Amino acid sequence: MTNGIGLAELREGLIFYIFLVTSLSIHEWAHAFTADKLGDPTPSSQGRVTLNPIAHMDLMGTVIFPLLCIFVLPGNFLFGWGKPVMINTSYFRHRVRDDILTTMAGPGSNLVLALLAAIIGGLCCRFIDPALAQLVGTFIFLNVVLAVFNMIPIPPLDGSHILRHAVGMSDETYYNLSRWGFVVLIVAINLPPIRAALGYAIDAVSTPFVLLFKLVAG
Repeated sequence: MTNGIGLAELREGLIFYIFLVTSLSIHEWAHAFTADKLGDPTPSSQGRVTLNPIAHMDLMGTVIFPLLCIFVLPGNFLFGWGKPVMINTSYFRHRVRDDILTTMAGPGSNLVLALLAAIIGGLCCRFIDPALAQLVGTFIFLNVVLAVFNMIPIPPLDGSHILRHAVGMSDETYYNLSRWGFVVLIVAINLPPIRAALGYAIDAVSTPFVLLFKLVAG
């Protein structure tokens, strides 16, 4: 035992944390890579077009808060985030379209990770070790959660950018709302109806990946 945490719990917590950092880093890299390819040099100039996790880690959101959630409040609450990628939409040829593409690249990357995990993980379970199923399932679930959660239309989450363009919100209005976004988000995700809706969405999105994994794993 180590501070009340058994070796098995410590190992599982560290594996989950590695999964989380990897998924968050690829999420932020996808934003940066897409913006760079669409003509915005800002992410590249800030060293964000890289898969190096250190470039995408936020001290509070990627280190302190998740580790507290995993090891101090295991199973009760998990909340974390990567360092936001700075984007200058004035560089885009098609500002709205390219901003939406850049925004969707983050959640999209998590769904791609879930898909790859379902296929590659399924093959590993079939031909190497069936005991890997739990790890694969955790990785799939984590990335589905990140994809769904980030589509909540509250700043600073990705879904807020989609809503912003859908309703024609001005930059000034959006940035004013963003000042209160984190507080609104924390309140919102603790409301039972929103928690229930998130749970339903996560189950609905994760089901195809789980079925694919089971099919490949045999």
